[in-house]
Order: sequence, then C-alpha cells, then structure tokens
Amino acid sequence: MASSSTREDTRRNFTDHLYTALVACGIQTFRDNEELEKGGDIASDLSRAIEESRIFITIFSKNYAYSTWCLNELVKIVECMKQKDIMVLPIFYHVDPSDVRRQRGNFGDALAHHEGDADQEKKQMVQKWRIALTKAADLSGCHVDDQ
Repeated sequence: MASSSTREDTRRNFTDHLYTALVACGIQTFRDNEELEKGGDIASDLSRAIEESRIFITIFSKNYAYSTWCLNELVKIVECMKQKDIMVLPIFYHVDPSDVRRQRGNFGDALAHHEGDADQEKKQMVQKWRIALTKAADLSGCHVDDQ
C-alpha cells in the first residue's frame, strides 16, 4: 500500500494517524521519502514503489496541487490504474472533491501557477496533472472535513 500527500498539510496529524493504524493492522505501507533508500535515486525508487503497490491512498489537501512531486506521483498512480487491477482511495482532506475534479480554488490557483512561465513541455505536464486530478477525483473516496 502506498500513500501520497503533502507534509505541510497532513503529515503531523491525519497522515501520521492513518499510517500508524495501517501498520498496526499489519499492512505493509510505503510513505514517500521516509521509505526511500538513503542515497538512492528517489524518482526511480518512488516509481518502483508505486508500481509494486496494489492499493493507493491519495490524500488531497489544500496545498496538494502546489507540489509537483505529488502531482507526478498521481500521474504514475493513474497510469498504473490503466495497466493493472489496483485500488485507489482518494481522501479529500479539508478540500471539496469538486474543486479537485474541476481544478477550482487552490487546485486551480496551483495549476495556473505551474503554467505561469512554463515552456511547451511543462504545459504538457500540467495537462497530464489536470487529467490525473480529474480521474482520481471521479473515484469513490472519503471527504474529511472535521473543522
């Protein structure tokens, strides 16, 4: 099982509790760079971890789309969805799922920021991110808004 989230939004609360609960249940869990080999190629280690996982939990938070790292992880997860039978559970942590789906609010702002002075290659990547966000937000998931 692999999870994808931004540290500043969720790491010291929701994500930590989820990770601890999954490990306590005996579920082998991969959580971004803490599980990567020291000195290894982070991108290839992460890609391999995603390819080897069967379940993904993606935690969308207000700053998720500002992280190119998270967006690239999401593209890889969506690519894996097409290639094999995997389970993806999106969690919308203090964000409206329709904002993720339609790239409004922080999600729209973040993608506009990425497109700012982007060259053609970066604009193509932003388009992949948009497609991945839409596909992930169309899946059944959980909306957490405990404010």
